[in-house]
Amino acid sequence: MKRRAGRWLLVLACLTAGAAQAGNQKEEVLADSVRLALANAIKDASPPVPQFRDAAARGQYEQWFSAMSFRLQRKLPDAQTRREFLQTAWYEAKRAGLDPGLVLGLIQVESAYRKYAISIAGARGLMQVMPFWTRVIGDGDRSKLFHMQTNLRYGCAILRMYLDMENGNLFLALGRYNGSRGRPEYPNAVLRAWQAWRL
Repeated sequence: MKRRAGRWLLVLACLTAGAAQAGNQKEEVLADSVRLALANAIKDASPPVPQFRDAAARGQYEQWFSAMSFRLQRKLPDAQTRREFLQTAWYEAKRAGLDPGLVLGLIQVESAYRKYAISIAGARGLMQVMPFWTRVIGDGDRSKLFHMQTNLRYGCAILRMYLDMENGNLFLALGRYNGSRGRPEYPNAVLRAWQAWRL
C-alpha cells in the first residue's frame, strides 16, 4: 500500500513539475492613460545595460551582482545565463522603480526561476504574466512572455502599476499581482522571499 501511494505521489510530482503554483492577475478596466503608459513601458526596446551615475553606484551594483550570483548558483548553474538574468532583473526593476531584491523574491515565489513555467491559470514565464496583458498593452504575441527580458519588463511594469493603484501599499499591490488582493498568503510569501535577496 505504501509503495503504491509512493508511486502516485511521484506521478503527481512529475505532472505538476512544470506548472507554477502562482495565482493570476485579473483583467481590469484600465484608464486609457494607464494603458498607454504601460504600453509605452513595455514597447521600449532598450537593451538591459545598467547605467551608473558614478563609481559608487557602479560599486554598489557590482557588490549586489556578486552576492546574488552566488545565491543563484543552484537555481541557474550556467554563469552566462545567470549573468544575463541578474543584469536584466536589476535593469528592469530599477527602470520600474522597484527594489531588485523584491523582484527576485517575487520570481522565487511565482516560478522558482523557471523561464518556461506555466501556472494552472495560464500565467507564463519567470514573473508569471497572464497572456491577456499581451493583448491589452502589447502586440498580442503570447509566446514573447517566455522571453526573459520581455517577461521581466511586463512583470515589473505591472507590479509598478499595481503599487501606484494601491498608493504604495506593497501588501495590497502584491495581492493584486497574484489575483488574491486582501488575502495574506501570497504577499507574505513574497515578503519572506524578499528577505533572502537583500544584501
